[in-house]
Amino acid sequence: MKKILSILILSIVLHSCSSKKEGNMIVQGQIKGLKKGKLYLQKMVDTVLVSVDSVTLLGKDTFTLTDNVDSPVLYYLTLDGNTIDKRILFFAEAGIITINDQVDQFGFNPKITGSKNQEILDRYNVISKRFQDERLDFIKKDFEAKQSKDTDLIEKVQTDYKRMVRKRVLYTTNFALTNADLEVAPYLALTEMYDASLKMLDTVNSKLSPKVKNSIYGQRFQEYLETIKKAEAAK
Repeated sequence: MKKILSILILSIVLHSCSSKKEGNMIVQGQIKGLKKGKLYLQKMVDTVLVSVDSVTLLGKDTFTLTDNVDSPVLYYLTLDGNTIDKRILFFAEAGIITINDQVDQFGFNPKITGSKNQEILDRYNVISKRFQDERLDFIKKDFEAKQSKDTDLIEKVQTDYKRMVRKRVLYTTNFALTNADLEVAPYLALTEMYDASLKMLDTVNSKLSPKVKNSIYGQRFQEYLETIKKAEAAK
């Protein structure tokens, strides 16, 4: 009787393990040097960060996590809980996404493949980093100009800075237009085109494919545009 009961319990355990629901997205990879730790697959639900899957690694550094993705959206791969400096932000979408990194520099320079949106976002971030560096340089120049009380230099720095801002907006707009068939386009419009005119935002929106307009970021972009238009009309 005990033997039968043991077999029955074992079969229930095996069934529960094998029946874990697999989503349409599989996130797999390797965190070199990780001997012990827990990885979480997380996403934002409204304004709350929610864990959708997790795995405990003991003596191995490879992992597999999964979730159902209705529309390409940003996810987090988090190491050992909700530590901000131990997260990898990536564009999730259906299919197999591979993330490789190192435990001692987790999140600093991960290699992410399998996501087309992530590939395009990485390409944008290379140029965006240059604009960020230029902005920091202008802040320094502006401070030094004001310290010297050189009005001509202050005016020149401010003029050059505005020119750089316009250049960044134009680059981002053109980048979004070039990739209007991907969800990364409305995401960039929402997060990087805060200095853009309503006309530029409308231009990007008009070029989005129907699929992208119906995506999570596409719908948020529509709502954002409507809010701006209502504010403009109320003036």
